[in-house]
Amino acid sequence: MEQEKTSIKKILKIEKSTIDTTNIIGNFLVSIFHQVTLFCIGALTVWSSAHTFLDILNKNVATIQDLLLLFIYLEIGAMVGIYFKTNHMPLRFLIYVAITAVTRLIIDLVGKHEGIFDILMLGATILALAVSNAIVRYASHKFPSNSTYSN
Repeated sequence: MEQEKTSIKKILKIEKSTIDTTNIIGNFLVSIFHQVTLFCIGALTVWSSAHTFLDILNKNVATIQDLLLLFIYLEIGAMVGIYFKTNHMPLRFLIYVAITAVTRLIIDLVGKHEGIFDILMLGATILALAVSNAIVRYASHKFPSNSTYSN
């Protein structure tokens, strides 16, 4: 009877050790995946931004859509940089990118003289995103995280 209890304790100890080891390895692999993927996103953002900039130079004119696209690249680059430094993804930057992208759509629709309803719906989308940003800002102020970076 005593030998069975000792065997069960050994098995449970091995099981716990195995779980701990697989958790360490799994966390390490996820961390590597995040770092490599973010590096690729950052590199592609720089490449796309440079390509857009060269296109603007070739056209000899920068439209508001070109400038907004460069701003989107800037925000994505800032998000990647903040994530590398703090290991936290700032939600507000995603909202800013969305607002800028919707603004580009509105400018495109206005330029094509498209329906006013579509433009109003996109304006309502920007309003909803702005309200979401205000909620995120309020929540991060009211309930700060334990990290060194705050939204």
